[in-house]
Amino acid sequence: MHPLITPEALADALSARPATVVLDVRWRLGGPPGRQDYEVSHIPGAVYVDLDTELSAPPGAGGRHPLPEPERLQEVLRRAGVREGGRVVAYDTADGSVAARVWWLLRWAGYGEVAVLDGGFAAWEAAGLPVTADVPVVLEGEAAGDVVVRPGQMPVLDADEAAALAQEGVLLDARAAPRYRGDTEPVDPKAGHIPGALNAPTTGHVGADGRWLGAAELAERFAGLGVSGDAAVGAYCGSGVTASSVVLALEVAGITSAEKPAALYAGSWSNWCALDREVATGG
Repeated sequence: MHPLITPEALADALSARPATVVLDVRWRLGGPPGRQDYEVSHIPGAVYVDLDTELSAPPGAGGRHPLPEPERLQEVLRRAGVREGGRVVAYDTADGSVAARVWWLLRWAGYGEVAVLDGGFAAWEAAGLPVTADVPVVLEGEAAGDVVVRPGQMPVLDADEAAALAQEGVLLDARAAPRYRGDTEPVDPKAGHIPGALNAPTTGHVGADGRWLGAAELAERFAGLGVSGDAAVGAYCGSGVTASSVVLALEVAGITSAEKPAALYAGSWSNWCALDREVATGG
């Protein structure tokens, strides 16, 4: 399954394949909660999943959005109706940087049939496709999904491994340039970046229309950063969420593949700061 799906293709899939589960993961750094948007309007049949409480473990030394416990993730996915042999499509407000967390988590969990809605909810509405405020019932018992989470199917970096990759390969920082440079830091206790890391903001994955760039354009962008298929590559961000979209973009670009994906520093900058590691600033 291609990691991106258009609104039109998703609409067709929903009418032809009831086994497609749609997850709404709209979220904003600093709030308000994305559930408020979901309750006003969402894709029919979509189930809201909360990034902070359902797709992450509680914040702590591991970072602001540590990976969830496999048992918890399996429970969340089953209650949403995710079944073995089906497929999942996740969407956020627009650019896919949060929905990519679902894509990455399911791949990490051994579930291959998962995609991000290209352009998110904004593109769905722009296409004139139906929306609703009706909230599906939570599935229980035999009506729930039967997905089995098999963790560890995507490469994950710890702080030492991220530091080494920044020197020996390519480590991409998905945050906005001012945060990477250390000009400002609105969330974490330190400003700057991991020494040797290169800046690749998630906003660079999409065009002016909010849709993802094509494979050739993404490949050109990464080549300009010095990324090729020869060097090991990984990504991080503030808390490990939006960096998932860098992993996705590298795959769309053809630089990595489903068989050999980029690595994710799951703890990211929030974990790096908690460990009081060395910080670099400037561009």
